[in-house]
Amino acid sequence: MSEEASTIKSTIQAFGKKLFGFIRGKVRSNEDAEDILQDVWYQLSSFGNLEDIENVSAWLYQVARNKVTDKYRKKTTDSLEDYAFEDSDGDLMFKEILLLDDSNNPDLALFKETFWGELERALQELPENQREVFVLNEMEDLTLQQISDLKGENLKTIISRKGYAVKHLRNRLNYLYEELNY
Repeated sequence: MSEEASTIKSTIQAFGKKLFGFIRGKVRSNEDAEDILQDVWYQLSSFGNLEDIENVSAWLYQVARNKVTDKYRKKTTDSLEDYAFEDSDGDLMFKEILLLDDSNNPDLALFKETFWGELERALQELPENQREVFVLNEMEDLTLQQISDLKGENLKTIISRKGYAVKHLRNRLNYLYEELNY
């Protein structure tokens, strides 16, 4: 047995059960967990020089997380459109999804986790004044008029900032909607 194969074998023995348990907690069935774990081991074996991996444990768990996310994106048993609703402008709104109880639905829990992470990153990309208006309006439930009064700025300026923020977030997060409803 080559040194590389021996290293892979010892890595599988060291991390196999814990990694399977980690994956199993995020998917619906043992079969899905086994498939993902096999994909992780395949990616490890394809890596080349394992000595280049600084922290094998962290690397394995990150690959497993990514594989779970990939599987979830490709195969959502409950279409997100089942949870979504359209507002008066015909835009799909996901606020209701984000408030649903996900304790018995690992797919929904993973979607919510992914969504919140992406939303946080997208919000950080906004100019401070646009981010602040969006957060105050959407997350803290202040009206645009209340924000205008609070900031001592023209209501039209506040409306404009909110519009730019929504446009950016819609463009930035649309891929989630597209991938998850594919």
